[in-house]
Amino acid sequence: MSELQTSSRTLTGRIVSDKMDKTVTVLVERRVKHPVYGKILTKSSKIKAHDETNDANTGDLVTVAECRPVSKDKSWKLVNIDERAAAE
Repeated sequence: MSELQTSSRTLTGRIVSDKMDKTVTVLVERRVKHPVYGKILTKSSKIKAHDETNDANTGDLVTVAECRPVSKDKSWKLVNIDERAAAE
């Protein structure tokens, strides 16, 4: 069975950096309700993901899946490029 098929966690986010070789930094945002005040807050986290083909660029909307650790910081793989960034 493929490594990506066994993964249970997938996240969607926007690429904020593609300067590294075979690595992209993905900003994943989620909305949570404050436990006391009830205000909706936007929490974000940056995830380093493995991009074997160096195909994704900054600004792309991508889906990443959890996998075995590829390096010290990388334990996510790029699964799909959902939306390309607008060309400038």
